[in-house]
Amino acid sequence: MALAGTAGAAAAAAPVKVAAICGSLRQGSFNRGLVRSAIELSKGAVEGIQIEYIDIAPLPMLNTDLEKQGTFPPEIEAFRQKIREADSVLFASPEYNFSVSPAMKNALDWASRPPNMWGGKAAAIVSAGGTLGGGRGQFHLRHIGVFLDLHFINKPEFFLNAFQPPAKFNDDGDLIDEDAKNRLKQVLLSLKDFTLQLQAKS
Repeated sequence: MALAGTAGAAAAAAPVKVAAICGSLRQGSFNRGLVRSAIELSKGAVEGIQIEYIDIAPLPMLNTDLEKQGTFPPEIEAFRQKIREADSVLFASPEYNFSVSPAMKNALDWASRPPNMWGGKAAAIVSAGGTLGGGRGQFHLRHIGVFLDLHFINKPEFFLNAFQPPAKFNDDGDLIDEDAKNRLKQVLLSLKDFTLQLQAKS
């Protein structure tokens, strides 16, 4: 009985594994800065989560001719495996023409090829952009997530106007605004709690 209890405690202490995906491929992207800040928060201010940034730049554009008898090119298979292993997903999604970026949509589509890697996972979205802070792109991403069986947290929402004074990011694209960092922390806490709720029900 003691051994079983010890094993249960160890399992309970395992961190929630979060795959972080940025829809912008630009090195100085504000949304990429949000991911870096989230990773930094996970190492101190937010306990119980482990965030891994997943680079989607190497993914080729979706072309089912690249699938050979149910197998995928190595870079696609590696990406799909990272999503499979994650407990939840953090999307840093810029807004492109009222929607998600081509790179983000491409990543969503590749991991949704049968078997769907997104299904049943908790997810959260953060965005930095212009006047509406990427909100319209988030709305579209939520629509896509319905078909992919992603379960997005509803609150808190995170939209950040990156151009409104005072400065939110430094010249390297790192988040420096303390209020925004605290809001990002609340998103991560909500994502962790929701992930654990979903896992308890499964």
